[in-house]
Amino acid sequence: MKKVKEYILNFINGFCMALADSVPGVSGGTIAFLLGFYDQFIRSLDDLFRGSFEKKKESLVFLIKLGIGWVVGFCLSATILSNLFETKIYAMSSLFIGFILAAIPMVVKEEKEVLRKDYKNVVFMILGISLVVGISLLTTKGGIDIDITHLNLFSGIYLFLAASVAITAMVLPGISGSTLLLIFGLYVPVMGAVKSFLRFDFSVLPILLVFGLGIVAGIVFFVKLIRKCLEHHRGAIVYAILGMMIGSFYSIICGPTTLDVPKEMLSFHNFDFIFFLLGIIIIGLLELLKKVLEKRSV
Repeated sequence: MKKVKEYILNFINGFCMALADSVPGVSGGTIAFLLGFYDQFIRSLDDLFRGSFEKKKESLVFLIKLGIGWVVGFCLSATILSNLFETKIYAMSSLFIGFILAAIPMVVKEEKEVLRKDYKNVVFMILGISLVVGISLLTTKGGIDIDITHLNLFSGIYLFLAASVAITAMVLPGISGSTLLLIFGLYVPVMGAVKSFLRFDFSVLPILLVFGLGIVAGIVFFVKLIRKCLEHHRGAIVYAILGMMIGSFYSIICGPTTLDVPKEMLSFHNFDFIFFLLGIIIIGLLELLKKVLEKRSV
């Protein structure tokens, strides 16, 4: 019975991570952080490639159980959210802002001792904000114009590097990897490719293969670095994460301008307050779920 509960719990954890990873807002890492299994998640990813045989085996079992829920959640999101992102962009953007606004104080609460102790690292928050806003400006001002529907050497390299960076963001408790894809102008085409593949359109397979290789490369080269930085420079990393979360407000506001048919930026007159509240409620429910799981594990 205990194993059944463990499988169900890991499925729910993976499912919730996938929902976060597939939309521009908070990352799957944030969900892992809020639900209390983030350290195990990062450790398992690192040990899978660098640990002993026993650690590899243990990590693989954990990640498979988590991954089943993630795949189900991601496929569900890809089939539904890609359409919503095109047709209900302002409602979705309002939802994402609700996600981030609710998640920021939770991250601050969890890391309050680190933030108080290393307050001088606030400069890394400024750098985090500047990084996200700077990349967003490149996208919205036309600095990045990539068509991945017809891959060539340049667009393939760009897609590969973007995937490597995006997976790094997905495992960090902060800005979503999908937000970075949005910033890089790749969110809609990548989600569209996933949706097409699920409908057995294999013409998008090259796009997904390049993207998948970028994800693997990001895990191999960046996860160990993230683990070490969190162990030895946690204050700087947490401040940078908060900065990227704050900066992502700007990228989401500019999100409608990155569509195939650009729309005006999110503003007060097209802001959807209902979806904004829904985003806050969802994050609040995840925090409540974490507390329930913690009580049951005692």
